[in-house]
Amino acid sequence: MTSNIHDIPLQDFLILALPSLPVLVMLYVWQLNPTKSLYAMGRMLLQLITIGYVLNYIFTAQHSGFVMLVLVIMMAAATWISLNPLKARPAILYRSAFLAIALGGTFVLLCVTQGILKADPWYNPRLIIPLSGMVYVVSMTSISQSAERLIAELQQSTPYEKARKAAINAAMIPTINAMFAVGLVSLPGMMTGQILSGISPLIAVKYQIAVMIMSFCATGLATILFIALTRSYFEDQAQDLAKQATATP
Repeated sequence: MTSNIHDIPLQDFLILALPSLPVLVMLYVWQLNPTKSLYAMGRMLLQLITIGYVLNYIFTAQHSGFVMLVLVIMMAAATWISLNPLKARPAILYRSAFLAIALGGTFVLLCVTQGILKADPWYNPRLIIPLSGMVYVVSMTSISQSAERLIAELQQSTPYEKARKAAINAAMIPTINAMFAVGLVSLPGMMTGQILSGISPLIAVKYQIAVMIMSFCATGLATILFIALTRSYFEDQAQDLAKQATATP
């Protein structure tokens, strides 16, 4: 099948200003800080245009060192972002989050790119970088959700073992819900993009199945590894909270 994708001139994006205007006006009228939304859109444009040029260079260079550098940067950024919601962020949490993302996410990435997609060369940036982004972002989100839920449970004097179950469950819910909804409620971005480019829907479905299973595995492994690596830290936190509750008159 021939590709149906054509380049979009930058000026055509101005068309999206039409539906954006009523949203911004509503935010202004209701005093919901439209400046923040404008800043977010501006930053999004700058980040995506910049990464577009960077990826274009990396795809052209075809150098394994560049690909590995990008993966390390992505893992480091994912680690930092995953712990942002937490008030206390000791070094052990950063180490544990990085190891969970690096070990769990990279293992899943290798299984998909080398075992299923047969990347050639093994560091093929057109495969490795986009798929690593999918893997690391779900790993990042699962760590963030599990850490937040675990702390919240412990602060409510929930025993550690029960709090751990609640944390893992909270981290897995979005991915499991996505698997329930795919094909019925939504057509995911990767599948939609392939269909728009002219690829057979049946082929696109196979790729999407791989992506969904990849996301499930990355979410589960990152969560389990993070919880396991931080067990002693959170058990100590639970004991400290229990002492504080006992000491409070």
